[in-house]
Amino acid sequence: MPGLKLFHTANGGVTEVASRLVEVEADVQGLIEAHMEKLLGVRFLVSEYSTGPVHGGRIDSLGLDENGSPVIVEYKRGVDAGVINQGLFYLSWLMDHRAEFERLVRDRFGATAASQVLWSGPRLICIAGDFTRYDVHAVREHRRSIDLVRYRLFGSDLLGLEAVASVSGGVQVARRARRQAVTRTAADVLATPMVELANSVDEALLGLGDGVNRVERKQYRAYQRLRNFACVCPPQRSKLLVYLKVDPEHVDLVPGFTRDVSDLGHHGTGDLEVQLRTPRDVERAQDLFLASYAAA
Repeated sequence: MPGLKLFHTANGGVTEVASRLVEVEADVQGLIEAHMEKLLGVRFLVSEYSTGPVHGGRIDSLGLDENGSPVIVEYKRGVDAGVINQGLFYLSWLMDHRAEFERLVRDRFGATAASQVLWSGPRLICIAGDFTRYDVHAVREHRRSIDLVRYRLFGSDLLGLEAVASVSGGVQVARRARRQAVTRTAADVLATPMVELANSVDEALLGLGDGVNRVERKQYRAYQRLRNFACVCPPQRSKLLVYLKVDPEHVDLVPGFTRDVSDLGHHGTGDLEVQLRTPRDVERAQDLFLASYAAA
């Protein structure tokens, strides 16, 4: 973001829009919390949550992402070497207080959301004016899901967010998918073409960028940057369904290939359904994959 320059263009000339930081940390926290789902793909749960007398701290923001993963968001006005360690401290607290978090979710979003919290993928999002190269290196050494997000204000009404680093919990996902061995039952043999197709889609989506994380849910597999940009459902007998964060109104819909599902219930997130039946369909869908990735 410090290297990004923004300009107004008018009457054949250009005028630079200067970037700036907020006056106080609470300003960026209030802005993000007020629009958290739009900006981060996270439903806001509670602000300044006390971790009790033993831990003696306050979590800036708690939320729940699109896949049901618990999210801690920590903010710093500028550069602060302690933001990652502070967030990890709170993340450890969260894993030891699952029932407390689920109670918060139930009170705000209902019993169904509370029962579907995905504890295998808790996330920490650190939002700050900037990060050092040591911060970026540090998150890649941790076995937690951590996103470093740099913010900047431009002029009087523009906000910029940039994902500086993003890692998934546990062993990081390689850009080229590792194909899992399966027991070769008769059903598996029949399903092999669809399994191969799913592997091709997995490879294509992971290959869009280094910051792509993959989240496994029973009903779908999500691919995310800060937010989901693609959700892939388990292979059907003759097709694979992928849901993308692309506005169907901006796509020339092709019957049997793309469909507007904005008013239809389905697993995963995204209003554009892409139906894949052959490797050629995966190639046809590449521009749509890229458009959804760029918007996430």
